[in-house]
Amino acid sequence: MSRVGLFGGSFNPPHLGHLICAQEAGEQLQLDRVVLVPLHTPTHRDLPGDPGPAARLALCEAAVNGNSLLDVSAIEVERSGDSFTIDTLRSWREMNPDDELTLILGHDAASGFGSWREPAEVLDHCRLAVVSREGESEQSVAEQIRAEFERAEIVTVTMPRVDISSSAIRERIGNGLPARYFVAPAVDALIESEGWYR
Repeated sequence: MSRVGLFGGSFNPPHLGHLICAQEAGEQLQLDRVVLVPLHTPTHRDLPGDPGPAARLALCEAAVNGNSLLDVSAIEVERSGDSFTIDTLRSWREMNPDDELTLILGHDAASGFGSWREPAEVLDHCRLAVVSREGESEQSVAEQIRAEFERAEIVTVTMPRVDISSSAIRERIGNGLPARYFVAPAVDALIESEGWYR
């Protein structure tokens, strides 16, 4: 049995805040690995300046390269179409039936959990890890989920406050400013070589 954390998102592009979040979740929850799962198509919003799912997958792979705790899955990119967590969990279970799964959620994603597609079944497949940055309270979000889903298993992760966002990075690059030190060096090099986000 392997203790696996699944960390989904658009990763447009993946930045140091994402990596710190994944690292902290892995360490604090004693996971064997944390897997970044870039989505193919978001269901509730557009992806400004999106270089495409394959590009975001490549950026995630560059971001985690050399870190034995972190990994990347192409499960949603290869499935294509709208990305729903329940579909990903079902597919993961088919391929890895013995994994003990933890779904890693940021504060905002967790607060909207009740509106997800088949949230009760999501809880059949995994526990939830609600991540909060220092100074935020994750308790109210956890209590909100437990009030609606009594059997929900929820753990918490605290990470340092890192005020970096993918949108700010895209804006910097679009304005001709460097993304260095906001993203992993390999991510910066790949964005630069491919000309993404300009």
